[in-house]
Amino acid sequence: MTYHSTLDAARALLQRVFGHDDFRGLQSQVITEVLAGRNALAVLPTGGGKSVCYQIPSLMRPGLGVVVSPLIALMTDQVAGLRQAGVSAARLDSHIGLDERADAWRRISEGTLDRLYISPEGLMQGQMLERLAAQPIALLAIDEAHCVSQWGHDFRPEYRMLGRLAEVFPTAPRLAVTATADARTRADIRTELRLEGAAEFVASFARPELQLNAERKKGRGRDRAVELVLERPNRSGVVYTGSRQGAEEIAQALIDRGVPATAYHAGLDRQVREDRLKRFLEDEDAVMVATIAFGMGVDKPDVRYVIHADSPASIDAYWQEVGRAGRDGLPAEGIALYNAADMSFAARRIDTRDLAPEVGQAQKRRLYQLYAMFEGAACRAAAVRRYFGETGVSDCGQCDVCLDPPQLDDVTEQAQKALSAIHRLGGRYGRGRVVDHLTGKTKDVSAYEAGLSTFAIGADWPAVAWRDLIEALVFEGLAQEDPNDGKPLLGLGEAEAVRSVYRGDRRVRMRASRTADTKAERVRGARAGSVEPPLAARPLFDALRAWRKAEAAAQSVPPYVIFIDRTLLDIAIRRPNDLEALRQCDGVGQGKLDRYGEAVLRIVRAA
Repeated sequence: MTYHSTLDAARALLQRVFGHDDFRGLQSQVITEVLAGRNALAVLPTGGGKSVCYQIPSLMRPGLGVVVSPLIALMTDQVAGLRQAGVSAARLDSHIGLDERADAWRRISEGTLDRLYISPEGLMQGQMLERLAAQPIALLAIDEAHCVSQWGHDFRPEYRMLGRLAEVFPTAPRLAVTATADARTRADIRTELRLEGAAEFVASFARPELQLNAERKKGRGRDRAVELVLERPNRSGVVYTGSRQGAEEIAQALIDRGVPATAYHAGLDRQVREDRLKRFLEDEDAVMVATIAFGMGVDKPDVRYVIHADSPASIDAYWQEVGRAGRDGLPAEGIALYNAADMSFAARRIDTRDLAPEVGQAQKRRLYQLYAMFEGAACRAAAVRRYFGETGVSDCGQCDVCLDPPQLDDVTEQAQKALSAIHRLGGRYGRGRVVDHLTGKTKDVSAYEAGLSTFAIGADWPAVAWRDLIEALVFEGLAQEDPNDGKPLLGLGEAEAVRSVYRGDRRVRMRASRTADTKAERVRGARAGSVEPPLAARPLFDALRAWRKAEAAAQSVPPYVIFIDRTLLDIAIRRPNDLEALRQCDGVGQGKLDRYGEAVLRIVRAA
């Protein structure tokens, strides 16, 4: 394809191939940089169109566009979507048969393949590099670039090899893209990928379509996760849990209640995982219950909610995972269930990993920042954006904190009593026993304990309030728990911080206790992620979805690679009466117009 350097040509290509009228956010700036043959680092939010930043230049620059991606499922998905749009794309991975591999190389040598997807391990093999180096390369795009950084939340050692691309392909522009990278991670990406002189583009991390909620969970939280899913019927969602057993239990509980759910974790056979992922991608109402083995980069655009039954390890991981909801730009939800036990478990897991001391400390700081965000009284979306270094941030107006600001009570005096009790009990007991001590309800209390100055010192405060306070003290690092083989023992936290509370220099504030949400409030939240077309457009929207589902089944592809819900919604509202009018609908490029235009118009006319 003839090389064009103008943004107007890029915009025309965007409309013709992908059916979008114009670029969004920083896309045009990134594309201009790459079209000029220069390297770049782009941090754009999930759903912010990162792939367009390399898809358009790859089609405009002469040669083959090479995209490095960490997951076979993601590569498969993107190749299918590009082919639907009329782009010649292929992937090379261990699941590709010999005939398909030979066909890909034939098209590469003929210059008829526009886009090649490959894993970092596959790309960095000597023979692969040698064969590709003999071809004209339009660009090298490194997706999920945060994986190169040991400071990031999903470090993958194989990404460190990609720095060699600067030597092997010295004339091809390299573009690193990711959705989550703070300043330290971005610096690491630059160093490891040898992008020191590259322009850096960091977009706002705002996701206005996402309504964020967080609530302290009781016990393991699995029953609450099931309840939240049941309140959101006929919608596709993801439930994250911290263990394989949790994934299986929640999935089975949902299946028993008629929800099309499936579990996904590393303990399953590879083929089973692939089959379950395929089912999730193709079923418009499917619920995936998964551990972090579910991985990144799942492109299903119509996920309406992400529920964390167990908390993630950092704000980076949280934003990556919750970002899988609402990728189509339509309303979606992120709901996190959390407690101090989750935080303590995650901290211990960091301690067991083979990390440099400074890396382990950094990961713990990030963990504590996540729980401070969950437990805090600041707008959740604004807190995330500030974490990533964004300035001039305003409240979102739609998260649970914005809609119902929590009342914070000064409980410094009670905190002093609790810390004193923990100290005098010598770290020999768990939370329940400490609460009994404070309220004077210890069974068969010894004379020694009854004689302690802290025994029954909190009898005027209810036990539930003491339990909440101890949870808050753990969140703030003023108290900590020794795992003790699953029966945690409560001890004091960092000594100087505890002393500052004793002196009154540090005030302790805690959320005022609240009664459980009313049914009406829960239903209001459950509606937040719904996609409801105008009443007059509903029959046509449903008819288009039914056609799409049948067409996808016939082709064995996910429905959204044909048209996403947002496109069907636009068609249902506009009701185009000819191909030219259909072309004006968002997401209808020339390839899809040629392939599906007449079929869509028949449905519109019949509705």
